[in-house]
Amino acid sequence: MSEKKLEIVTKKYRGETATVTARLSVELIERLDEIVEKTGRTRNEIIQRCVEYAVDNIKITEE
Repeated sequence: MSEKKLEIVTKKYRGETATVTARLSVELIERLDEIVEKTGRTRNEIIQRCVEYAVDNIKITEE
């Protein structure tokens, strides 16, 4: 697996937004909260950056 890391840079999204609800494991939320503590960003900012990164770097394979 790639050793590529997600870099979180100071940037605020200023476009139109919508609310999405998702269930996450307690373990994943705890890991996200560790990142929140280290970066001073909100949980929402961290989740948004992670989702953007995943969408930009996803590889879909056919079965």
